[in-house]
Amino acid sequence: MQPTSIAYEFQDIQLGDKRLNDRAEALLASLAANPSASINEACSGWDETKAAYRLLDNPNVDPEAILGAHAEKTLQRIKAQDTVCIAQDTTELDYTAHPPEGVRNLDRLGRRGLYDHSHIAFTPEKLCLGVVGVKFYDRDKEALGTSKKREGQPLHTGEGQRWLDGYRKACEIAGKCPETQIVSLADREGDIYDIFVEADQHETPAQFVIRSQRKRSLPEKDPDGGPAAYKKMRAEIASAQPVAYREVQLPQTPERTKGSGNKQHPGREARTAKLEIRAKRMTLRAPHNKQSSMPPVEISVVWVSEIDGPGDGTEVDWLLLSSLPVDTISQTLRIVDLYVARWPIEVFFRVFKTGCRVEEIQLEARDRLIRALMFYKVIAWRIMFVTFLGRECPELPCDVVFSEAEWKSVWKVVKKTAPPKQAPELSQFIPVLATLGGYNHREGDGPPGAEVIWRGTRRMLDFALCWQAFGPDQ
Repeated sequence: MQPTSIAYEFQDIQLGDKRLNDRAEALLASLAANPSASINEACSGWDETKAAYRLLDNPNVDPEAILGAHAEKTLQRIKAQDTVCIAQDTTELDYTAHPPEGVRNLDRLGRRGLYDHSHIAFTPEKLCLGVVGVKFYDRDKEALGTSKKREGQPLHTGEGQRWLDGYRKACEIAGKCPETQIVSLADREGDIYDIFVEADQHETPAQFVIRSQRKRSLPEKDPDGGPAAYKKMRAEIASAQPVAYREVQLPQTPERTKGSGNKQHPGREARTAKLEIRAKRMTLRAPHNKQSSMPPVEISVVWVSEIDGPGDGTEVDWLLLSSLPVDTISQTLRIVDLYVARWPIEVFFRVFKTGCRVEEIQLEARDRLIRALMFYKVIAWRIMFVTFLGRECPELPCDVVFSEAEWKSVWKVVKKTAPPKQAPELSQFIPVLATLGGYNHREGDGPPGAEVIWRGTRRMLDFALCWQAFGPDQ
């Protein structure tokens, strides 16, 4: 079995019964062959469909055991790397139109669905290695609109605990992979002081890079701010001299609605952004509601700001907090590069939600839905993996990833010539596969993205079946 095949991910699955293991492997193959189809459409015939629903309805099948087989394979891939980023983030899964029994609210009463907080492993070059953990949660009606009231309460009583748990997951992986540097990545919602303390106290700490959103203080008093005022982290980094400058190409982004208040965020025109970067090592004071039990922590602060931006609210302004050093320019720039390596998790969520159409799943109960979602996590990883592997390892022969029937049938259909005797390199084959999904492959086009890859993969699997049945070897 190929280590890069979807079947390899469930090779060692343990659901407590061989028949359940076999059903899980068969269901994964069926869903992967047609990621955007319904479960009924993806399965071949009523017997296979009934077997799928029985598996998803079985209370003895632990959803974590479904994902666990893939997570163990992901761990093997992590051990082969020098540095791995564990990005964590949350997305909404909206089932308001057809809510399963037991699924509660999202941000307001009547919006039914699940929050999906995932931990995804990437290389710094953005190759997706796999999913190492998922937490699904929703809200009862008493919890709606109480975020301000929860501020100051113990972390374990609120939703913020998921970020600390995510960092601890990264620490657990660091303990299992001592030869690999593990870096936990989070956007602004993950700016939690408890993580900084945990990094100082954990036996096998992961490094971290987190974008700041909170006003943080230093231990020193502010002589201009009154007897109870302390110096501020942002003012301290703003007073530092820039240590580096960069130019980056920013792609165009559409206007979007974000948050429960339906606040409109402006779209961005494509442009070249000139950035200046400041860095400083600081000691932070614990938040006032935690200072009795939390010690001060030393941390690296890196501020990336855009020079002469357009003034329309789309300027680059990242204040990054990290456990990594900033003694040199290269160390500082590495923190920025690692933060950028968090962005593919947003692509992962788009593949998961749009490519696999998981919000269209219609199952009657919450537990059944979560079991199904675990299968689609593995399928979304596979699409991401193939997309970026072609960019990171273009010289690999494509039969490392694709079976003979898959690559030969695609080559014959697209090229309209007999496939070569030796498997072409991924750099040659991936654009051919993407052509089936609508990729134009014109001069000047960028590499194919996840969307055209998943469309092409869906058609490829049909061609592969025909090749196996009617190809030249039959």
